Amino acid sequence: MLVSMTKTYDLNCPVAAALDVIGERWTLLIVRDLLLHGPRRFQDFQESLVAVSPNTLAARLKTLEANGIVKKDIYQTTPIRARYVLTAKGRSLGAVMFELRKWGNAHAHALHSTR
Repeated sequence: MLVSMTKTYDLNCPVAAALDVIGERWTLLIVRDLLLHGPRRFQDFQESLVAVSPNTLAARLKTLEANGIVKKDIYQTTPIRARYVLTAKGRSLGAVMFELRKWGNAHAHALHSTR
């Protein structure tokens, strides 16, 4: 079952269901960072995604975790230190991200020139 911490499209459509999980702002960039760099700490995301607020980052990570895209790995108990790791389900987004990157490269100029 897909879990979203915010509103959903609530449509019987696979694209809408996917967007319920990964369609919010910053979510795909979190997945991108995990695909490119492997396990990441909260602070690592804050350094690479400088404009995201800590509350938004925490909410996106919770949604990704609740949907089985990432798992929180506690690697030290005193003090508690955790990092986020892609699951197999999360890694399967790699092909989607590759195609999205290709599309962005092909159309980025046109996208930026209309702003």
